[in-house]
Amino acid sequence: MIVGIDIGSTITKAVSIEEGSVIRKVKTKAVDAVTSATGAFGKMLVENGIKLTDIEKIRITGAGSSKIKDDIFGIPTEKIDEVRAIGVGGLFLAHEAAGLSPEKPIVIANIGTGTILIEASKDRIAHLGGSGVGGGTILGLSKRLISLSAFNDIMGAAKDGNRKPVDLMLEDIMESDISFLRRESTAANFGKMLDTAKNEDIALAILGLVFEVIGMLSVFAARGKHIDNVLITGSGSDNPIGKKSLDEIGSMYHIRFVYPPDAQYTTAIGAGLA
Repeated sequence: MIVGIDIGSTITKAVSIEEGSVIRKVKTKAVDAVTSATGAFGKMLVENGIKLTDIEKIRITGAGSSKIKDDIFGIPTEKIDEVRAIGVGGLFLAHEAAGLSPEKPIVIANIGTGTILIEASKDRIAHLGGSGVGGGTILGLSKRLISLSAFNDIMGAAKDGNRKPVDLMLEDIMESDISFLRRESTAANFGKMLDTAKNEDIALAILGLVFEVIGMLSVFAARGKHIDNVLITGSGSDNPIGKKSLDEIGSMYHIRFVYPPDAQYTTAIGAGLA
């Protein structure tokens, strides 16, 4: 058995790999790097009745992996470059879970605290760029603007929101569609901000801001590489409001956004398989 651990800045995830298959998955809240890594690893063992002698190797990656200097509990521990881990994990999920052709390259948008964009194929994994806009942006703006700091509370508020009192839409300034842009499209995030805007409206607008930025960056990356599919991975991959924004952008620019199962474990899976 090989255990892959992604030591993130907010969440740490671990997976067990046996004969090339992902068998178990756990996640814990990130604290310091050592506590996060050993905590996720211990949770994996205790919850599944695994013995230390069952494990051949541990592979670690993520923001906190550089702070792990020695083997974990005496088990050979290897550090994997995060870009490589995301690429390997993304390709695995794209082909095994989402059914995409292994012959075609993909763009991976890994949404965590921030967002990283990667081009991946069977021959090449390359870091294209990224943005500081991601899950951390949602949490930070929500805490400051609407006094909500728990992600479930933010999502609950956003479900009852309306972006029109907050965002300037094309229909506010145009009488007809512009090219392929519909009048319902965003002209300026937070460009209206009426005094009557409710917290629910602001919560929805924050999500719209974040996922529209990620969506457009992904479109630019994919079109620049002549790639049709963008794989959405990371902790922000299973956001229903975010998916709606991404799919609307995809339909306008003829880019397919793909959401594979277990996408939040992509980096840990890639570390284990690398």
